[in-house]
Amino acid sequence: MVGTLLIGLDRTIINLAIPDVIKDFDITVSSAGWLATAYIISNAVFVPVFGKLGDMVGDRRVYTAGMFGFLVTSVLCGLAPNFGTLVFFRVLQGLIGAAVFPTGLSLITRTFTDRKAQTQAFGIWTSAFAASFVIGPLVGGPLIDAFSWRWIFFINFPICVVGIAMSRRLLPPDPQSGRLHAFDWEGSVLLGVALAALVLVLERGRDWGWESPVSFGAYLTVAVFGAWFVQWERRSRDPVIDLRLARNRVLVNSLVVTFISFSAMMGSMFLLPNFAQTYLGYTATKTGLLLLPMALTMMIVAPLGSRFSARFPARVSITIGMTIAAVAMYLLHSLDVRTTALELTLPMMLLALGLALGFAPLTAAATTSVPRREAGMASGILNLTRNVAGAMGIALFGTLLDNRIESNVLDIGGATVAHDAPPAMSAVVPQLIAVKAQIEAYGHVFAAAALVMLVCAFVALTVREAPRRPGDLEAAEAASAA
Repeated sequence: MVGTLLIGLDRTIINLAIPDVIKDFDITVSSAGWLATAYIISNAVFVPVFGKLGDMVGDRRVYTAGMFGFLVTSVLCGLAPNFGTLVFFRVLQGLIGAAVFPTGLSLITRTFTDRKAQTQAFGIWTSAFAASFVIGPLVGGPLIDAFSWRWIFFINFPICVVGIAMSRRLLPPDPQSGRLHAFDWEGSVLLGVALAALVLVLERGRDWGWESPVSFGAYLTVAVFGAWFVQWERRSRDPVIDLRLARNRVLVNSLVVTFISFSAMMGSMFLLPNFAQTYLGYTATKTGLLLLPMALTMMIVAPLGSRFSARFPARVSITIGMTIAAVAMYLLHSLDVRTTALELTLPMMLLALGLALGFAPLTAAATTSVPRREAGMASGILNLTRNVAGAMGIALFGTLLDNRIESNVLDIGGATVAHDAPPAMSAVVPQLIAVKAQIEAYGHVFAAAALVMLVCAFVALTVREAPRRPGDLEAAEAASAA
């Protein structure tokens, strides 16, 4: 939970610092975007690598080393003398941070073998993830105002120290003896290049143009290195991603549901703060407080939702949760300039309720569907799926928003007639058309996200649980080993 809080905190808090970083280093807004992009790319690339390393040399070792590395890179980010150095240290920070998520989930999977306890543990872990979205804006704003943007990195120091001390004292010892010499370095490099190109084009494709030469170069890189990776892994003795997992229907179905749900959630919800600040006149602090009830709801409901999912099949809890989330997103499709804070907060709390019911059993189904010795690999694949789905959702829904705005401008402009309007009013009409086109486009995006989430609810019916009783689990491991 401490590691999850740390990584989530660092993802949310950086956006508050971008205006001050732009001012201090005299850079453009587009350049400042690399602070987030650099971190996301390196984090996505190395999540499956560290998941596999945890299986080979021990989750506790990798997790503790990741926490220490995150401490060092956070301090380096805070001391960065120029923007180029800061971006480089952000790459290292994302790389090291990739060790925490998959090994943390793997530790939960290996430690809690009882189905009920395991599901409750994943519920509590989900609440810690939600807490980071609350603490980030609430802590980051005062730190930046009272000191400087550098303190959003220095604040990681005490959290890392606590996490390292707790991991050394409380985490179970690693049963592995260490097999680092057999690690699939070649496969990791091939996978890393393919993933880096994929996440890069998803993050920057809207700026470059999806049909630009740079984007096509990224597509080609993904295709070539992806195919090369598949061929290499088929021949590898100990692959970084075992392609035979594609025959594991529980894992595959769980990953499909994860991909669809995260695409819809991240792709639509990243627009909400921008809408609140642009069209409702909210400040950054007020927007952060607007998200507070949603995060608190998820923190409270996630452990309770895990109890519900422990009594019923995972597919029931996931389907109910995703259906509730779809309804919540659809309620946001009627946004306009008269929308009140309460009208925004209630659907967001409903969304949090649905996600809290669905995510814990979904995570449990994915990570417990493989033998315990491969839990780190499964956790790495799950987190990789979330990262790629989030980036793709933002890219797709952002493009949908842009295209819908253009279409709305043409439709509304063609249906607008100004009779004997004075010159001053004639000058305002195009601006009103543009504003109306943009607001209606936001509603269209949320309606599309609701439809995608509803499809996800139906797909969730395919999720089955792997055997989780001790005897069944050992039998599954023995069968897999054979």
